[in-house]
Amino acid sequence: MQDDLFGAPPAPSSPPATAPAPAEATAAPAAPRRRASEVRPLAHGDATRALAANLNPHIRLGASTWSYPGWAGIVWDEEPYSEAVLAKNGLAAYARHPLLRCVCIDRSFYRPLTEAQYALYAAQVPDDFRFVVKAPALVTDALVRGEQGQGRQPNTAFLDPVLATQEFINPALAGLGDKVGALVFQLSPLPFSQLQRLPLLLERLRAMLRALPDVRGATPDGVVAVEVRDPEWLSPTIAPQLAAVLKETGATYCLGLHAKMPRLAEQLPLLRALWPGPMVCRWNLNPLHGAYGYEDAQRSYEPYDRIHDVDEETRALIARTVRGVTGAGQNAYVTISNKAEGCAPLSARALAEGLAGAEAPGP
Repeated sequence: MQDDLFGAPPAPSSPPATAPAPAEATAAPAAPRRRASEVRPLAHGDATRALAANLNPHIRLGASTWSYPGWAGIVWDEEPYSEAVLAKNGLAAYARHPLLRCVCIDRSFYRPLTEAQYALYAAQVPDDFRFVVKAPALVTDALVRGEQGQGRQPNTAFLDPVLATQEFINPALAGLGDKVGALVFQLSPLPFSQLQRLPLLLERLRAMLRALPDVRGATPDGVVAVEVRDPEWLSPTIAPQLAAVLKETGATYCLGLHAKMPRLAEQLPLLRALWPGPMVCRWNLNPLHGAYGYEDAQRSYEPYDRIHDVDEETRALIARTVRGVTGAGQNAYVTISNKAEGCAPLSARALAEGLAGAEAPGP
């Protein structure tokens, strides 16, 4: 039958009733169809893989979550994925990117996650992948807030060590296991009355941190980190006290690169005071948008498919700091928001290129 299609002599006039029709006989097998929920990673080239292989293995670059359709052709293949599909099924594809060796879980800030939820994340990534996880606002915000973010009343659970352990540390350790990277207590902006009593808050912070399980002892790369959102924490009188609390309790300082905070150069003395130790950095918002420009950055940068505003000063200083920390055998976690320059994975690549170039032998 197949010969007929190419001009061979005709077949007998009375073919058997069971013979297939010509079209059926020549039809090619159907290509496997992508499931609606499946997210396929971009096929990365040799240059990207070589760049990743050239980095110090203690360097872990990543993004602050992974649910962005605009990363098509950068992290995912060119298929049009919805944000909902990526939020649910995109992590495994994200973790296939050679340069993205960690990620920040932000959703834990809004509601505590369970051990099972953490375990589901851990099951989707390679053994060498690490998570940076934000503690729930339940214990990191001094205020109970309304839906629009306005403070309603004091939060009696603020810096509560029992809740911090039960609702954050224990589930994260049990669910993520050896894939724990940094467990971050981001202290939300404080009301004026609390800012006037930072030494008292430092004692509450000390009590909470001392009561937490030993994250460093329980995991190969895990560390507890504290991030602040008020520059008063870095004042000449408070910063040394904060450093003493962190050093005493085995925690570290998270470099929070946000327009509400001083630039990176002004935060580094606190990290130096804790040396030797790991580096945790969350590069959140380009300073050109101002302290309250998060929404402006979002409007300007969506769909986050390219770099819009290069922050060369921050890039260079992050690279120099990462190089020093990891060169001494310590881990460096750098998670990047799309609001930093416009596209977190491309910012990570630019950092990697800077690190690789700086580490390459001279002529």
